Amino acid sequence: MTVQIVMFLTFPMIRLSTYFPIGLCLLLFLQALVLQAQDAEKPSGGQLNGSLQANANFFIRDSLIGAANIPQYDRQKYGADLWLNLNYSNWGFDFGFRFDVFNNSNLLNPTDSYTDQGIGMWFVKKQVDKLGIHAGFIYDQIGSGIIFRAFEERPLLIDNALVGLKVDYALGPNWKVKAFTGRQKQQFTLYRSIIKGLSVDGFVGKENSNWSIAPGFGIVNRTIDDQSMNNLVASLNTYQEQYVFVPKYNAYAFSAYNTLTNGNWTWYLEGAYKTADTQNDPFAVTEINGEEIIGDRFISKPGSVLYSNLSYAANKFGLSVEGKRTQNFSFRTRPQEQINRGTINFLPPMARSNTYRLTSRYNAATQELGEWAFQADAKIAPSKKLSFNLNFSNITKLDQTLLYREIYAEMQLKIQKKWIILGGVQRQEYNQEVYEFKPNVPLVQTITPFVDVLYKFSPRKALRFEAQYMNMVNDKAVNLGADYGSWAFALLEMTMAPNWTFTLSDMYNAAPGRESPIEKGERKALHYPRVDVFYTVNANRFSLSYVKQVEGVVCTGGICRLEPAFSGFKMTLSSTF
Repeated sequence: MTVQIVMFLTFPMIRLSTYFPIGLCLLLFLQALVLQAQDAEKPSGGQLNGSLQANANFFIRDSLIGAANIPQYDRQKYGADLWLNLNYSNWGFDFGFRFDVFNNSNLLNPTDSYTDQGIGMWFVKKQVDKLGIHAGFIYDQIGSGIIFRAFEERPLLIDNALVGLKVDYALGPNWKVKAFTGRQKQQFTLYRSIIKGLSVDGFVGKENSNWSIAPGFGIVNRTIDDQSMNNLVASLNTYQEQYVFVPKYNAYAFSAYNTLTNGNWTWYLEGAYKTADTQNDPFAVTEINGEEIIGDRFISKPGSVLYSNLSYAANKFGLSVEGKRTQNFSFRTRPQEQINRGTINFLPPMARSNTYRLTSRYNAATQELGEWAFQADAKIAPSKKLSFNLNFSNITKLDQTLLYREIYAEMQLKIQKKWIILGGVQRQEYNQEVYEFKPNVPLVQTITPFVDVLYKFSPRKALRFEAQYMNMVNDKAVNLGADYGSWAFALLEMTMAPNWTFTLSDMYNAAPGRESPIEKGERKALHYPRVDVFYTVNANRFSLSYVKQVEGVVCTGGICRLEPAFSGFKMTLSSTF
């Protein structure tokens, strides 16, 4: 025990003023390690597991593609991100701990450098009969997350954990009530506003019946802290009289939801309402000296969301139809936070998650202040060798201004056991002015055919080829394609299981558009090559990549942000133990 205490006291990055129970968590982890090391033949019954994820970027300046004028390219040349997770179970308790490191990282802000390290997460869980207790960092949600979702999206450095206490109690075999309170994480500190909530979830069905329902109800309250309120009032005092309002400390969000299942059919329905709350409108119209200015301004309005998903699944056919209406539903730990920071809730995305390089170039981020959204997806498999996938999505503002439209079709054919051929086409319309805050740009309109061919030399060795071409409709005003214009992409991937994978790809700006770089008075048709080497051994995976990447929108889990161009090398390591 003395060894453990010394190790804890000399641990360099603990912030006890913020996370006072961390010492206890570390002490228990170290105690478990020491006990098991001292007496390997007499196991304590505990289980210890974990994972490591590490990323390193080496930046090479390339001003022609825009990979310049940020600290990493200008002077730092290097950046890294690391997450080490440990989980231990014993004595009826579950303990979790994560150590985070960021050195010259570009994840938090792609145009800046972020350096810090410390305890990124910890928790203690205990089940006492029907009562569950969870203290520390909480990742959870109510319903589909429309009024509350504490989650992590690591590729965008979003970690909206709730730090506090959650308890749940089983009211019966199929009913549970849950309550929580705490503050939201902000990197290695906490926001000051208080978030608390309650939900009740149930299930009604019979063993020999084809139908069941799973109803639920939730309520969440956020109380703004005094400092944030004072800053908000100071901002409102600079507004013209007609735009000033009295902000409220408390906002309440309610939702009711239900999943109905009947045979092959499943129907999910959720409705949510939020009381009048301060939120930032990036497209607010403000009149100054008789001139209308569009830009950020605080507003105060109640909000609502109606979301539904109906799906059918059979042996050779699957269908999913979903729709969502959103109005003034920006719900944040404090109204000063923007983009993806400080979000208390999560609004389900309503466009297909594409995976190919060009079909995924333009993505529809959820518009919290207002959108009508609809999506339908159908999968048909006439035989084991042939299948089809059709998708249609349409998103508009509440005034019917088009934001996003996609028509997608693909076919997959398996020939004997050696060939898998996939081909398709995508048609997109994308409002870059709204999604990327680029004023006075034309609507992006693309047609993108693609093909993906896999040939298996043996069960362990395969070669895959990808080809895509994005044809951009010209902007008649300048007789050029919108954004960067048209693109061609090709990829060759060799897999030698279980250890090696090699990929070589190139993205070529075949017909430069209005945003393509200019050199010596001419728009350049540039290549953006990429080379990857992956090595996997047991539970460890290593990769080394050379990457030249164009500016674009990056999305994960339906959350999107604009990423600048990248030029350099990337190294990754992931391991589980």
